[in-house]
Amino acid sequence: MSAAILLVEDDANARSFLAPLLRDAGYEVREAETLAAANRALDRSEADIVVLDVELPDGYGPSLLDRINRETLRLPVIVVTGFGDIEMAVEAMKAGACDFIQKPVDMARLRQAVDKAAETVAMMRELTHLRAVRNPLGDWVTGDTPTMKRLARDLARVAPSNLTVLITGESGTGKEVVAGALHKLSPRAGKPWLPINCANFTETLLDSELFGYEAGAFTGATKRKEGLFVTANGGTLFLDEISTMRPDLQAKLLRVLEDRSIRRLGGTSETRVDVRVIAASNRNLLEMISAGTFRDDLYHRLNVVELRLPPLRERKDDIAALVGYFIQRYNREMGASVQGVGPLVLEALRAYDWPGNIRQLRNSVERAMLFCDGDMLEIGHFPPDIVSVYDLPTRPGR
Repeated sequence: MSAAILLVEDDANARSFLAPLLRDAGYEVREAETLAAANRALDRSEADIVVLDVELPDGYGPSLLDRINRETLRLPVIVVTGFGDIEMAVEAMKAGACDFIQKPVDMARLRQAVDKAAETVAMMRELTHLRAVRNPLGDWVTGDTPTMKRLARDLARVAPSNLTVLITGESGTGKEVVAGALHKLSPRAGKPWLPINCANFTETLLDSELFGYEAGAFTGATKRKEGLFVTANGGTLFLDEISTMRPDLQAKLLRVLEDRSIRRLGGTSETRVDVRVIAASNRNLLEMISAGTFRDDLYHRLNVVELRLPPLRERKDDIAALVGYFIQRYNREMGASVQGVGPLVLEALRAYDWPGNIRQLRNSVERAMLFCDGDMLEIGHFPPDIVSVYDLPTRPGR
């Protein structure tokens, strides 16, 4: 991500070594030789991250942490010194530093610390953005990974069309959220949006829910029922877990997609419908076709456009933005005022593989906020089974 680093260092040789390397890593670097110059840079809001020397000509470097804390600037600070010891490191971390590195600086170690700080900045930006503008797509958070940026471009291109879309991905990756985004970005946005999970219905009930029935079609059918295809006319019908649909219903769905008409159970006439169908599956439909449990012709009719959602373990760089979004969401729902996460939290969350994907991350943030009494989420607020895989540093600056 793009972030501006304020390098506060009085040694010109050290600045000439560190600044170019940080710029080569993709960061914008501002330099300050003194505390006074660093304060002026903060006055001008020129920094997202501060890399701070301890001994400066006009004062004690970590005193800058006092101002950052007092004014709630929320800037990650990495303290770098040739005069440090464990006691100084502990005090700096208590004062709010996110990391502590001794000279001579190991550039790989500094790069790791800066990248981690940049993740915190990304999360804070997400919070700021969401406070300023309500996300028109609800829970849709794109993130910064190339895969998700490409998916966002594909979604924006496909949404205005009337094409049938198949969304694939593991459970918890956000398939219904993406389907909802497709609807909200389409000309059908003001029309009905009806999501239905096919796995939640018995075979007979799903048939009647989708296509409706006439009075007298079966015992207990005392009056006509309009199915979801009629109810969703003009809008979008989202069929989640399409893989659980039995073969005879698959045939009826294929006919609707081809003819744009339905026949109610027990009926003799056709009813025209104008419905966009979006389907989703967490199973491999091609394997089901080979096994004879899913129709090849229906698969190709649904798969006009496929949007694949990657599991969270393949887009860990987006965790910061997702955490920022969920903090904002639960601040609103819980009446809380959490401002972000403490040092090491994002690193701990990225060390975990998230088998439950975004749904599991969302639930973990919600739980953390329930147990949080302050304005920052700490590692101890998250479920032990998630953070236990992270090797906590045994000393500051590890």
